[in-house]
Amino acid sequence: MILIQTVEKLNEVLVRLRSNGKTIGFVPTMGAIHDGHIALIKKAKSENQVAVLSIFVNSLQFNNPDDLEKYPRDLEKDLLLVENYVDIVFAPSHKEIYPTEATEKYDFGELETVMEGVSRPGHFNGVAIVVKRLFDFVQPNKAYFGEKDFQQLTIIRKLVEQLKLDVTITACPTVREPNGLAMSSRNLRLSFAKRNIAAKVYGIIKRSQELETPVVKKIVDFVQTEVKKLEPIKLDYFAIVDGNTLQLVEFLNDTENIVACVAFYIGDVRLIDMVRFK
Repeated sequence: MILIQTVEKLNEVLVRLRSNGKTIGFVPTMGAIHDGHIALIKKAKSENQVAVLSIFVNSLQFNNPDDLEKYPRDLEKDLLLVENYVDIVFAPSHKEIYPTEATEKYDFGELETVMEGVSRPGHFNGVAIVVKRLFDFVQPNKAYFGEKDFQQLTIIRKLVEQLKLDVTITACPTVREPNGLAMSSRNLRLSFAKRNIAAKVYGIIKRSQELETPVVKKIVDFVQTEVKKLEPIKLDYFAIVDGNTLQLVEFLNDTENIVACVAFYIGDVRLIDMVRFK
């Protein structure tokens, strides 16, 4: 494993590898590495000759300055966790990614006007800016993202389609802690007790899948009612949507691709998750 911190050095190394016919698998992260990231890296390595991991906390995608300040950062620990799985770690400074002010504006239509787009206005433009720049720097054959961030995954696919980028986006299943809580860098900010409480949201959604009704409103009402019983959790949204358009559906038989997306706060920590219904 080699650590690279400048775009110039990254380009020098990757040009040499590509000239030797090596394929590049890429996993972009904001650090605070966990088993979900490791699963993405292993997938990238299994399908490519070279696996590249980026670690960069992208300030443009944070709506809350306090959330940005509290985001876990420990590069030394991250490097120890990934050293046996990845070939290159790209950990640039803010100036390397943004030598000048970022002014790009992307339009993803209805994909960004729901769920996270409502709760975090401007978030996906910040995501798109950094992902496009990282794709330009790494020029991967394939890039790997977790399904937990389902709306982000959908929007990145749209970005690739709109800009006709030569990269294949591969989605990987959500990796969960033993109690069912989706792996997240923000879990590091939770006590053991709060992690167990947060995991109950996933349990409620799984129970909602067993309801004998195709009526989405009944399922949503069940989840909202059950989550309200959990302290100190506050539900931001729970939505059952078309997995292609991210628009709300009324019945589970409306389409063949249906997912449930949820966002909630436990204390001041905001978590998201998703579960496939079909």
